[in-house]
Formats: sequence, structure tokens, C-alpha cells
Amino acid sequence: MLERKLTVNVLLTCAGRRNYLIQYFKDALEGEGRVFAVDADPKSPALQEADQALIVPKVDDPNYLEMIFKLCCENKIDLVISLNDLELPFLARAKNGFLKEGIHLVVPSPEVVDICFDKWKTVSFIETCGLDAPWSCLTLEDAFKGLGKNELRFPVVIKPRWGSASINIERANDEIELRLTYELIRSRLKYGLLSKISATDNERSVLIQEYLNGIEYGLDVVNDLEGKYVTTIVKRKLAMRAGETDKAVTEENSLLQEVGEKLGRKLGHVGNLDCDVFVTKKGVYVLEMNPRFGGGYPFSHVAGANLPACLIAWAQGREENPEWLTVKSGVASAKCDRLVICKDGVVQTEYIKL
Repeated sequence: MLERKLTVNVLLTCAGRRNYLIQYFKDALEGEGRVFAVDADPKSPALQEADQALIVPKVDDPNYLEMIFKLCCENKIDLVISLNDLELPFLARAKNGFLKEGIHLVVPSPEVVDICFDKWKTVSFIETCGLDAPWSCLTLEDAFKGLGKNELRFPVVIKPRWGSASINIERANDEIELRLTYELIRSRLKYGLLSKISATDNERSVLIQEYLNGIEYGLDVVNDLEGKYVTTIVKRKLAMRAGETDKAVTEENSLLQEVGEKLGRKLGHVGNLDCDVFVTKKGVYVLEMNPRFGGGYPFSHVAGANLPACLIAWAQGREENPEWLTVKSGVASAKCDRLVICKDGVVQTEYIKL
């Protein structure tokens, strides 16, 4: 284990609206460290409640990674928590360079990031774990072959192969909608945040997938900073909004905990793996894996989990308290909006402290 540190400074990147994570880390630090937050938008709600907020370029800016490293060194950051899928590939490749300065990026290896970000590779990985994934293909030709063989049935889901935050996910109910929606998404992917990665395989940048009809669950699959499996927390989703869990209830479910364990041990990610799972009449299907704090984590936290405390302890070279990973079953909770006052007078240059 690492040498114990008396204090830990934590940085949350792309903080956005994750005010709850700011508070969770503040509570876990108990005054023995500070919580920093960065975002490209000075009006981001989470920036207003961090101990220190800083403005950085957007993720696709060529200076983004250098800026994150610079401010980590200047502010003696020990632990970096990434909250955005699009920056994970950059941070993963730079992980060892950060670690040489004593900065722990809670980001997995580039290989793990690639498996999770590329939804086609996600399907293959899930199957190597001995688990089921929805029937999937990358071309209209293969989709119609699947429909002809009754391997695929309408409705179907059409989404970017490299996707984030439910951007451009659509459903098609017949052949006409399938053709039109497939071409529409391909056209949309020429622009915006996903354009560059989609251009790496433009002809196979859209995924056509079996529509799953069943009960949707969210799993928090927790590994330590060395990639060793720790536990799985199960939540049944009660409502969704804008692609994110809006209401959920914790459950004790040995079958889904076993699914999480298989994924965690095989993948070897670090920190939290946010997974979407469906329980259908045909069985359990793993749909998505995101190697970061997801929008479903707060439902675990209010039920007794404390992953921020675990991450801080591991960064200090300490063992986690078992109570931090003990979740009460049957705790139902729901998200709500609130307002925060935004600080004025912020002008972005290289980076600005609020």
C-alpha cells in the first residue's frame, strides 16, 4: 500500500451539475483536504460549491490535458475524479505521468476505456465474461439479415457506436424508421462532440441493437485503485430522465451481484463502474458499462455507501471501512433540482480561479 498522507486534495473534472459529489467528497475528507472542481463553463452549478473552482478549456481542446496536469501540480492534487466519458481516453493514456507526481487518476487503462466507450467492443467483452448482451450489429445489411432470421425483432434501438449521455439514441418500429433513423444518426455524427471518434470508422459508427423489454437495474461495481474487485451495489431503476436515473431503490440481489463481480474481476477497472442491466423473461442482459461515477451513484450513497471515503482512504494507503460499502436494501430515493447562485466576473484565460 501507499504511504499514508495526512491530507488529500481531490479534483473533480467536468464537474457540471454534480453538486452532490462535491458535498460527498467534502464530507468524506472531514476537513483534512480540499475539494477542487473544474469545468469549461464558469456557470456550472458544481463549481459554485467546491472549495476551489477553476475554469479550463473544453475537453476537445488540444491544451486540455496539459492544463489539468498543470493545475494538479500547482494545487497539490492527490486524487482526480473524472466525470466525463469523452476525456477518459486522454486521461487514461496520461495516467502514469500523473502518478509520477503522486497524482492518482481514478481512471482505468486505455484498454478498459476503449472497451467501455466502444459499444461494439462492450458487447464482445460482456460475452467473454459468460454473460448476455443484446443482439447487435453495425450495418443495415446485417440488421435486415437478423430480422429475416428472427434473431432481431422490432422495435430496435439505434445509437452511436461511441456514445455518451444517451446522445442520439433512437428507437425504430419498422423497416422505414430503421433506414431513416440509421441515416439520420450517421449524419448527426458528422458534427458535435462525437464527430472525431465516429470518423475513425464512419461506415460502422452506428450500432443497431435488440430492444430489451424488462426491469432495468443500475450496478455500481467497485474496484480499488489497483483494479481489484471489492463489491457490487444493486439498484432497481424506477424512472429515467434525459438518459439518467431519476428514481431508484436499492435491492439485495445475489444474481446481479454475481454479474457485477464477473465484470469487475474480468475488466479490472478502478473505482466505480456504472452498469446498466436488464432482467427480462429470457434472462439477464448487460447493456452498458461506464468506468466512472454515473448518475446512479447517489442512490447508493443515500442508502449507506460511501465510495468517496473509500477512494480517499485508498489514496492515503489505508484500508476502507466495511461500513462504507454496506448498503441498506429497500431505500427508495429520487432526484430533484435546486438553484445555486453563480459567481460573477469570471473571464476565461488560461485558467481562472473563482
